[in-house]
Amino acid sequence: MTQVLEVRSLRKHFPLRRGLLGRVAAHVKAVDDVSFTIARGETLSLVGESGCGKTTTSRCILRAITPTSGEIRFRGESGQEIDVAGLSRKQLRPLRRQMQMIFQDPFSSLNPRMTIAEIIGEPLLVNGMTDTATRNQRVAELLELVQLPHAYLNRFPHAFSGGQRQRIGIARALALHPSLIVADEPVSALDVSVQAQIVNLMLDLQDRLGLAYLFVAHDLSVVKHVSHRVAVMYVGRIVEIAPTASLFDTPRHPYTEALLSAVPVPDPRRRAQRIVLEGDVADPTHPPTGCHFHPRCRYAEDRCRIETPELVEVAPNHAVRCLRVRELFLSGVAAQA
Repeated sequence: MTQVLEVRSLRKHFPLRRGLLGRVAAHVKAVDDVSFTIARGETLSLVGESGCGKTTTSRCILRAITPTSGEIRFRGESGQEIDVAGLSRKQLRPLRRQMQMIFQDPFSSLNPRMTIAEIIGEPLLVNGMTDTATRNQRVAELLELVQLPHAYLNRFPHAFSGGQRQRIGIARALALHPSLIVADEPVSALDVSVQAQIVNLMLDLQDRLGLAYLFVAHDLSVVKHVSHRVAVMYVGRIVEIAPTASLFDTPRHPYTEALLSAVPVPDPRRRAQRIVLEGDVADPTHPPTGCHFHPRCRYAEDRCRIETPELVEVAPNHAVRCLRVRELFLSGVAAQA
């Protein structure tokens, strides 16, 4: 499979300034040494608790914010790899059309003063499609692609349901034929029944158009359904990355095991063995020494407080950041069910 995106040692540190002179007192390490790849037609999901760095990672990849260091190597239409991290705003502009985003809130991401034809057609207009008839024809094709009637072209966002608004957002993201789409919690603001419709639409579009998805989410049931691979983040670092089936059946990191224990078991006769983590997520400004997860880990030993674990491959395409990975046998969703 052709690789669309490769992220190497990505970091994003936000300075904390204090005092009248605004001196830098510390840094919030929102993203700290993150690496992964995404191939054409593949979905990689980023999961973890709020504040773990998922959204910051996705925004760095799109260059909505500038990373502190690292490489974001994107393979464009020409087939040439380009390091997006080091480009200027002017150099980025031709690549913007190849990397698009689907937002979490489908209402606030749409301009209430613009019609659907204007919202979906705006990226086309900005990128040189000035002929109104040609542009409207492309907008009509996009509406059909996301299963909305042409009659909706001249309506405003307030006239639509949440699911319909998200379909409009997806159509806008597809307007310029992107190869990579970053979906930041695209179904979390929708009803459960509508979530299924949007997820299935995204999967169908991926099959038809060969899209690569970076899917940012916290609902592991949705993640299991849409993902080819899953990366688990904790305090700015990936602690486990693996194919979806492998991660859900045989997790190798204690944090992953705890997250999976919260996934509902579809059997009323079985009681899930929920693992409740003590304490709060570590402060990314002053993370714990050694393994960042050790203050909440029920398997932690003295060395976990001192030694910093590296991300090591423990099985084909399955990498884990844990000092005790060879010793622990953890429970997955399959084992609980």
